[in-house]
Amino acid sequence: MEKLEKLIKNELAGEADYIFCLDVDTMFYGRWGAESLGRLVGVIHPWFFDAPRGQFTYERRPESLAYIPAGEGDYYYAGAAFGGTLEDIHNLTKTCREHLNIDAANSIEAVWQEESH
Repeated sequence: MEKLEKLIKNELAGEADYIFCLDVDTMFYGRWGAESLGRLVGVIHPWFFDAPRGQFTYERRPESLAYIPAGEGDYYYAGAAFGGTLEDIHNLTKTCREHLNIDAANSIEAVWQEESH
């Protein structure tokens, strides 16, 4: 998150409108087009696409800043694919980094690290 935050701030600002982040082993089985452009875009995790909310592996410890209480949360997004405008992704990555650092200072690692945040 920190590397992406700095990349946007120091190198991409003014050079692009959007940025998308994908795992290096991402495979596309269909078209990825302009319809995916939005301020913040996420992909529902394939393991939880049809799963009921109670099966989502959210961070359930209230001590973590990634905490989502039982009965809350509508989707489980994959950390492997997200994107949006530079400004919104910069804000997202900065917030995630800050929350990860606060959790780490309190000896907490969220169940799915960055994805949980």
